[in-house]
Amino acid sequence: MSKPAVVFGGPSPEHDISILTGLQAARTLSDAGIDVHAIYWAKTGRWYAVDQQLEAAAFADGIPNRARELRFVAEPGEGFLLKKKPLDVSVVVNCCHGAPGEDGSLQAAFDLAGLRYTGPDAAGSNLGMDKLAFGAVMSAAGLKSIPRRLVTEDETTWAGLNPPYIVKPRFGGSSIGIEVVSDQATALDLLKTSPHMRRGAVVEPFLEGCRDYLIAVRTYPELQLSAIEAPVRDAGAAHIYNYAQKYLAGGGLEGSARELPANLPAEMEATIRRSATSAAGLVGVRSVARVDFLVRDREVWLNEINTIPGSLAAYLWIDPPVSRRQLLIDMIAEAERGTARSFSTTGADGTALRNAASIASKLG
Repeated sequence: MSKPAVVFGGPSPEHDISILTGLQAARTLSDAGIDVHAIYWAKTGRWYAVDQQLEAAAFADGIPNRARELRFVAEPGEGFLLKKKPLDVSVVVNCCHGAPGEDGSLQAAFDLAGLRYTGPDAAGSNLGMDKLAFGAVMSAAGLKSIPRRLVTEDETTWAGLNPPYIVKPRFGGSSIGIEVVSDQATALDLLKTSPHMRRGAVVEPFLEGCRDYLIAVRTYPELQLSAIEAPVRDAGAAHIYNYAQKYLAGGGLEGSARELPANLPAEMEATIRRSATSAAGLVGVRSVARVDFLVRDREVWLNEINTIPGSLAAYLWIDPPVSRRQLLIDMIAEAERGTARSFSTTGADGTALRNAASIASKLG
């Protein structure tokens, strides 16, 4: 019988957080009476069918006991195979954080296999992950976003920027690998030394005294925005809301200190909501996403978007109230109502091949 598959893990620095999100989703659906495939994407890149009732500790040392190895074939009618037989999957609930599960790589593979899935398509996923391109698109659309430049040795990169700087991996999640540096040399050195910046980095101004504000958006059964969260940093914590603050302090993302809903002036809240709606449309958000802002005094900057947020941002839905169960059921319903991507060969009728001269003549 066809049933949804919850996919989590992956060869990403956010592997562990993805496991937590995936297990939450699989357990929630199971408790709602929905039978699901729980599919673990190991750090090695291999796939495994696992028990949906497992606890997180079962994955602490790698592949859990009694896991059944799967194969993934990116061809129509294939997808996830158990002993050469395709699993009957109605829709994939993608709970993979960070590349390659969130940057469009996995989404493109699902497209080639003809699978429907939650979250944005490959193009939207890549835009959301590419901090340089995302910032440029938001600015071009007239949204006030953090000015961001590619880290290079070219002095024009740094013109108009005053230290200290924030340096981030160009491609990566919203928290991992971010550094605050005091000079250009340190920023350039990170390109060589940081494992998170091998594909490039961006630099942006460090906005002293700013505060983070987070809001979730979902697209089904209609476009909705959640309450706004203001994370509370521990005394003596880093100057930025980093990975440790977000995922490790206070027992994890849902247990960390926060002001929810945030106490904001009406006009600032309206700005955040308006900008989040615009950003979601530009990226092509589907299912649920989280949009992050920075605020200082009464200035609001759009910072980043997380197209597959930790815990699927379920804790933010207090107004309007949406349970984790309903959030997942709606995500699945939206994906099932859609169609898997198909590709066309219209126009490739062989005419160009029949009319071509010899290949040798085209090499001159």
